[in-house]
Amino acid sequence: MLDIRELIRQLQAGQSARQIAKNMHLSRVTVGKYRTWAVAHELLSGTLPSAEALAELLAQDQALHPAAPTISSVEPYRAVVVDLRQRGLEMMAVFQRLRDDHGYTGAYSSVRRFVQALEPVQPDATIRIERLPGEEVQVDFGYAGLMFDAAGQVRRAWAFVTPGAPPLCGNGVTLAYSRHQYVEFVFDQSVETWLLCHQHAFEYFGGVPRKVVLDNLKAGIVQACFDEPQVQRAYRDCAEHYNFLIAPCRVREPQEKGKVESGVHYVARNFLAGRAPAALSANNVKVRAWIEQIAGVRDHGTTHWQPLVQFKAIEQATLSALPATPFEIATWKHAKLHRDCYVQFDRAYYSAPVRYIGQALWVRGDAQTVRIFAEYTLLATFPRATSPGQRQTNLDHLPIAKADALTLTPERCQAEAAQIGVATQQVVQQLLDERPLDRLRTARKVLRLTETYTPGRLEQACARALRFETATYRSIKQILLKGLEAEDARAARLPDSAPPLFARSTQELLAGGA
Repeated sequence: MLDIRELIRQLQAGQSARQIAKNMHLSRVTVGKYRTWAVAHELLSGTLPSAEALAELLAQDQALHPAAPTISSVEPYRAVVVDLRQRGLEMMAVFQRLRDDHGYTGAYSSVRRFVQALEPVQPDATIRIERLPGEEVQVDFGYAGLMFDAAGQVRRAWAFVTPGAPPLCGNGVTLAYSRHQYVEFVFDQSVETWLLCHQHAFEYFGGVPRKVVLDNLKAGIVQACFDEPQVQRAYRDCAEHYNFLIAPCRVREPQEKGKVESGVHYVARNFLAGRAPAALSANNVKVRAWIEQIAGVRDHGTTHWQPLVQFKAIEQATLSALPATPFEIATWKHAKLHRDCYVQFDRAYYSAPVRYIGQALWVRGDAQTVRIFAEYTLLATFPRATSPGQRQTNLDHLPIAKADALTLTPERCQAEAAQIGVATQQVVQQLLDERPLDRLRTARKVLRLTETYTPGRLEQACARALRFETATYRSIKQILLKGLEAEDARAARLPDSAPPLFARSTQELLAGGA
């Protein structure tokens, strides 16, 4: 779906409809429609609303929902059009054949659009676009040869190449105006590493450019598609924190990121070429010195100026200031809520409400906290687990029976039994003292009989079971089912030695006998 919050953020940043359309791969008509909507709701000033709030506003405006795609009037003649084009007929000739031989009544423009959709577009000429100072930085990962890891093992290394590279990677950052670079070698292309490299680059430059152009690598883009790249939530958090705009390249359009691609080749040929394998940490120190002492002070082949000199003289002052607080790197993960009411995140488990079982939820984890979302609705917040397999639980998330089982302890059973009566407390204590079997669950079953019978009846049943030395769950349940505890109650109300009862008094009996 359209990331409406990112679109509003770009509008607030003063981006033109043309720039937003290019960044988000939308038509300018669509951008204009949302601009009108945002103005009507007074969204272009003040605090940027949450995605949830924007979604609610959109739901109230059915006019913004796009109409269902229309079917071309030429579609019924698809096979005829394909055959005519394969035979070499121009589009106008195809239109005339359809009209004359097949009864087509549509317009030529419909035929032209249909044919253009059927056939691949010829490559466009590349146009070089120069950027203003501080406007844009280009970033990428790629191959970097062999390096030593911390354990002294030689491993394949990577820097400044296409996405999806194996283990050891490097991150390249090139400012589009001055061509000044930041280079860092790393061991993976994880989202955490990707974000950390951005943080290091901005700190190195001493500021933040207004836009970041990146290849459609997995770390930055969830799904690379021309119509709507899905920016990973973690990267969107980073963009909001540093207040830069994300501008992914179109799929199979690497020339849109040509400055960093050229920088990749320059680093490979001039820094990495001919070097024996060295430690990654040592190479990071060396490449920083190389940038400042060699690459940064050379005459650039395209601009004919020295990148570092141009950066310090002009571009650095145009960068946005670094945020006052450091960026909190977080990992986002889509995780299914399992039948036990837990999602798994980084080898630990966190509970979520039972009604979401079977649904895919968003889990956000930083160094201290894990949060669980259903789309943009926060469901739970937990301290991050400190060991694999650890479970973080909110009992309100669980079914009542399951939550009850998790909190079951001998002390709790004894306390509940004491509230019912002495006999019940004695039965529970006998069950808990029994060895070697663990009778905790049995004791709990005895106490749960109060869900069916009154506490008073349970107390009487326990007293009878103790008197007959049959203080088991089954015996107590049978006593209650048959109402035997009532017999003990009736017997208790009668005197121990009642005198015999006669219909006549003693005087009447004696008189009758006389």
